[in-house]
Amino acid sequence: MKTSTPNNRPRTSSGPRKNAAQPALGEVGRLDPLSPEERSERMRRIKSSGTKPELIVRKLVRELGFRYRLGGLGLPGKPDLVFKSRKKVIFVHGCFWHQHGCGHYKQPRTRLDFWLPKLRANVERDKRVRDLLRSLGWEVLVVWECETRGDLEKLKKRIRDFIETSDDDR
Repeated sequence: MKTSTPNNRPRTSSGPRKNAAQPALGEVGRLDPLSPEERSERMRRIKSSGTKPELIVRKLVRELGFRYRLGGLGLPGKPDLVFKSRKKVIFVHGCFWHQHGCGHYKQPRTRLDFWLPKLRANVERDKRVRDLLRSLGWEVLVVWECETRGDLEKLKKRIRDFIETSDDDR
């Protein structure tokens, strides 16, 4: 899409911007203060493991004295923490990416044709993975990012209860 600059010279949204302070008009109705290259760099920096919420959960589990493995051990969905001898896994989900609905994130307002199917697919995949793990005999706990920002003692108790009790006890 071509837009006009103050000097009425056409500019394409995919080319480099000379004045970074002036926002570029991308797709129809999308005003992004970053160039496509800058936006791409920021999105590339989003981590999938070792995130702050995950580190908080790992610290709580260590404080409780439990040993765990990282990386999922080849399990479906790559759980964040695996307790192999107990056949239990913990996923630490970001509220935005996994659509928690807690209000700690902003729903996208632009490019809904891209974002809504992507986020919906994440939620559907999460459910399939949990169901598959349960069918394989694993117990699953999901810890939400917003829980790591609140009462950590409450979260610690929830994690302890999950790890210590068997499925039959609950």
